[in-house]
Amino acid sequence: MRFVIQVVENSDVKIDGKVRGAIGRGYMVLIGVGKDDTKEAADKMIKKLIGLRIMADENGKTNLSINDMNGELLLISQFTLYADTSHGNRPGFTTCGAPDMAKELYHYIIDECKKKVKKVEQGEFGADMKVTLTNDGPFTIILDSADLK
Repeated sequence: MRFVIQVVENSDVKIDGKVRGAIGRGYMVLIGVGKDDTKEAADKMIKKLIGLRIMADENGKTNLSINDMNGELLLISQFTLYADTSHGNRPGFTTCGAPDMAKELYHYIIDECKKKVKKVEQGEFGADMKVTLTNDGPFTIILDSADLK
């Protein structure tokens, strides 16, 4: 599982020109599910996401978690985080989770985050989405479940 976490001043996702989800200060998170991912991996990723101290405190130091700042989450499914570009110029996607399994894990992540963060918005799995954001910093972190202990 892979998360691309961007600290944002605001972010939204539109589908067919209509806002599906919008947040103020917090994280816009792209979520990729791999073919071997599980709920256990998702739990580790969620714990790390919520615990990351990457928001600035009153001294400008990245010392606060999302909950310390009453931050918000926008969670977007992004299967292309598992693109294999090792051969040729056209990416392959054989390491992506199967759509049904990936959709289930994506919704599991959303549901678990809603238990831990005051405001959680989302995109729509498999939809053609337009995501906008004002990246603060910019500050971007990549989490991979393969790297978590």
